[in-house]
Amino acid sequence: MLVEVRTTEDGSLTLFVPALHEHYHSTHGARREAVHVFVGAGLGPLLAAGPTAGGPLRILEVGLGTGLNALLTLAAGQAAGARIAYDGLETYPLPRAVVAALQPEWDQQGPGPAGQFARLHAAPWNVPVELAPGFTVQKVPRAVQTVALAPGHYHLIYFDAFAPEKQPELWTEAVFAKLFAAAAPGALLVSYCAQGQFRRNLRAAGWLTEKLPGPPGKREMTRARKPS
Repeated sequence: MLVEVRTTEDGSLTLFVPALHEHYHSTHGARREAVHVFVGAGLGPLLAAGPTAGGPLRILEVGLGTGLNALLTLAAGQAAGARIAYDGLETYPLPRAVVAALQPEWDQQGPGPAGQFARLHAAPWNVPVELAPGFTVQKVPRAVQTVALAPGHYHLIYFDAFAPEKQPELWTEAVFAKLFAAAAPGALLVSYCAQGQFRRNLRAAGWLTEKLPGPPGKREMTRARKPS
């Protein structure tokens, strides 16, 4: 899939897909959106609640993309002393030239983030790789509709697919029912999207939904919870 590297309002980079006329992140700030929606509204409450029983905090991302959410999650987890196992689904792996174009942004963050970004994109698919002590990532080149997900496994789901009008097949009740089955009791699902039909499909699949203030450029976002 052809993509173009673009700079967003907070100075961080995103990708633009001409065929879909869609950006990977908010043009108001890629990093700012990721911190607000996924790390702040999703990971933050779970880190505040303390360690999970019986192992690491298990996270699933639908739409690994540039790896921004994964690497920000790594940093937040390390700061909190949390162990995290991170699975990222991605059906459009980035070409090497695009990864190379994104690398300088991470180089500016220092050798730690720069090396983590490089290792994330160099990592083999379908193999758990330790990017940093306490943080393991597994990249999976499958769509959420076709991948096998263990029942009751995940504590947190980042739903970061392209917008519903661009990829309607990913925003169905059937997909959210599959994610509900894969979620542990009390698990969270967070998304930048606040579309009414999206929330109705979540509720039909069993999720409890709430609206939260969105990042710059968006009035609202969605957080959902699987009942305990």
